Amino acid sequence: MKKRLAQDALAAGHLAALGLIGPFVLALLGVFVGFGIGFLLVLGIGLLFLALFAVCLPGVARFEELRVSGLYGFDLPPRALRRSPRTDWLRVPHTLWLQVTDGRNWLGLLHFLIITFLGGVALWLLGGVASYLVYAIRGSFAADPLMLPNSTLFPPTWAAALIGIGAILVCLAGVWGLTRAHRGISTAMLAPSRIHELERTVATETRRRDDAVSAASIERTRIERDLHDGVQPRLVSIGMTLGLARTKVESDPQAAIDLIDEAHTSTKAAMTELRQLARGFHPAVLEDRGLDAALSALAARSPIPVTLDVRAPHRYSAQVESAMYFAVAESITNIAKHSGATQCRVTVLERPGGMLWARIEDDGRGGARRVPGGGIDGISGRIAAAGGVLTLSSPVGGPTTIDVSLPCQA
Repeated sequence: MKKRLAQDALAAGHLAALGLIGPFVLALLGVFVGFGIGFLLVLGIGLLFLALFAVCLPGVARFEELRVSGLYGFDLPPRALRRSPRTDWLRVPHTLWLQVTDGRNWLGLLHFLIITFLGGVALWLLGGVASYLVYAIRGSFAADPLMLPNSTLFPPTWAAALIGIGAILVCLAGVWGLTRAHRGISTAMLAPSRIHELERTVATETRRRDDAVSAASIERTRIERDLHDGVQPRLVSIGMTLGLARTKVESDPQAAIDLIDEAHTSTKAAMTELRQLARGFHPAVLEDRGLDAALSALAARSPIPVTLDVRAPHRYSAQVESAMYFAVAESITNIAKHSGATQCRVTVLERPGGMLWARIEDDGRGGARRVPGGGIDGISGRIAAAGGVLTLSSPVGGPTTIDVSLPCQA
């Protein structure tokens, strides 16, 4: 009971504070929007005001989340500022646009607006408490009747104390009702419901499952293509060469030996291709020695020079390491096949917040696009299935940059 009363008193203080500062904040945001729209065509000055609004919007929303979480102990899910994955000059405008299109920011602003209105009412009621307290005290000791606050009535002096106490109780009851309304509104708007959390989890897992299925399908197609275009013709050639050698064993032994040597060489080449194909699934060095060693081996085998910078001090889950290795390996393969690049740079590091980040960039001709069923699409699906994000920037003329972010746990 004491804890609830203390919480209600603190909520009343929050309402009073927002009743004071809230109108100024809302007025400032209104000025930004009004000036932004009004001066939009004047040398783009309006864009500056709209950018200021986009910067303030998540700040207000985050302020409300932290305030309500501290006041009522809500377990609000943490969220970082949405940042653009782009790497070109549009990164800052895109980041600002993400703030404007984030529904949680607008929900926080709406909550701030509603609570500010409630705060204004609470201030009026608290002002009434002060006024009627003064009236009750003065009226009790005054010789002549005093005018009732906010009216033209002059009750008798003997009734001043009763009227004042009654009015104070009514005002305090109104403030208490506003604190109850504050809690109810905050619970409905900001505190995530269990059903909402489950729906969001199901949607996320469904999307990850679809991405995993798509990535597996693309990977299977790639394997079939590599087998059909590489190993299968070589094995057919080996079979034909051995068959021809068998026909020449008696008539021309030396020719038969040469053909057997040729078949032996082709067999070793086929084994090498199969080994490389199997290495693309999950190389043994990745499991034994980790991501740094596996990427170093990958860079050493690359047909184009690769500058590698790996700062991943820990071992990560098999899914994270496999997805990151696959992304880098496929990216280097695509660069070697299609970009015309003379060099490639790969940077891998662990970022604060539990994110494993990689950037693969080349000096090729650019123009790379994500095509359904293509190599980049397969990489993106594999990364999305692991809960990560892939971003491609490849203007015509180059350079091409691929950024990969994966949630990781050391």
